[in-house]
Amino acid sequence: MRDDQSLFERLIQFVKTVFKTNLEIFLAALKLSPNAQGYISGSITELLIKKKLEEEYGFEVKRIREKWEGRKHPRHRGDFYFSKPGSEVWYVVESKGVKSNSEKWHKLYNYDNLKKFMISHSDKIPWIVSEKDIEPQIEAWIRKNLPKFMDEYSVALYEYEEVQRYIENQPRRETSKSKAIKKLADLTREDINRLVKDRLAYLMSKIRVLETHFVSGTSGLSQRTQATPRSDEFNIVGVDVFLRYPEHKFLFANPKLLEPSRDDSNHLQQNYIMGFVFPGEDGSQTINVSEDWYEDFNAVYETLNAKDCVKEQDMQVDMRQMILEEDTHLYNGL
Repeated sequence: MRDDQSLFERLIQFVKTVFKTNLEIFLAALKLSPNAQGYISGSITELLIKKKLEEEYGFEVKRIREKWEGRKHPRHRGDFYFSKPGSEVWYVVESKGVKSNSEKWHKLYNYDNLKKFMISHSDKIPWIVSEKDIEPQIEAWIRKNLPKFMDEYSVALYEYEEVQRYIENQPRRETSKSKAIKKLADLTREDINRLVKDRLAYLMSKIRVLETHFVSGTSGLSQRTQATPRSDEFNIVGVDVFLRYPEHKFLFANPKLLEPSRDDSNHLQQNYIMGFVFPGEDGSQTINVSEDWYEDFNAVYETLNAKDCVKEQDMQVDMRQMILEEDTHLYNGL
């Protein structure tokens, strides 16, 4: 690190040199661009998984080139090659994040959806006694930890488009849904979104969902039959759960040990419910996941089969130096 410049000074110089603007404009542009924020988050995750493998586990790590010379090898579609020092066996690791809107997607802001979801994934909940009836245990937990779902939030919410469709085709018979829709009929899209947002914030103060989001292209060169990765494209996947946890934290799995897609057994599913984060009253954050996922990278490494390693002569390594302390390297395209 250069001693004559502070980190802040180097950031100012970086923004001025690369983007030809100042920090105020740069920050405003970044806030207005979710895509840019997502790209930066992905880059941070990549840097952190590399750092973790090198510093905590002692692996040698090399970045895989994004732009290959010739056709990209179908089994080299992760972020990094990694190997134990002195070993000639190389594998591929891919970094991913968790689904950013899982609770909203599953409509867990409604009591019935929340209860059914927790029952379906009760194997990932530590306080469930499997020998006893599960539903009463879930109901008791919700009643104790999320009491608003028993009164203030007991009536289901529906998205604005569904409300409008229902009103235009309203049935004569009165149902619990028609009663709930009637209460939402005069609300704007913004009003309903605000109600959903409030419920989600309340829900996530006690339970958060860890769900993967494995989406990939389906070009002919990729040898994919659907928009998810093949299970042989990388040897280990590391999922960064920071969107549901106070810090960057990785959970690892061997893709060949995850349940395959129903449409093509050579592919992964797009979404796996990994488990839950349970925030505590004392500020603690407890993670509980299925047996497919590990916090210990070595535990997953031990499941790898040497026949699935990549051939060293096939590797295409990105030789760019990732030295964050040197401004000149940052300016040259990192």
